[in-house]
Amino acid sequence: MSQNPSSITSHEDKDHRKLISPLGHVAMLALSGVFFVFMTTVAYTHTPDFSERGKWVVAAYTSMSISGIFWLCLNCFWVTLVDQMRRKKAGLPR
Repeated sequence: MSQNPSSITSHEDKDHRKLISPLGHVAMLALSGVFFVFMTTVAYTHTPDFSERGKWVVAAYTSMSISGIFWLCLNCFWVTLVDQMRRKKAGLPR
């Protein structure tokens, strides 16, 4: 029986290491937190006239969804990059 070189299951069965380390999770949460603060300040300037507190609440609420999407994209990018680097190192097809 010959193995199909394009099969990913053979590589996945041998390599059970996690794609994101605990330190990576902390780093991505920190980056997302910084992005949240940045987007809150940006959204604050674009919020219609409310009270001062109301503007910050609306800006923070708006920034939560944008920061969540940023966190998701950051994780997807990191997992894809690590997987590609592992495949390249193992000599498997991309």
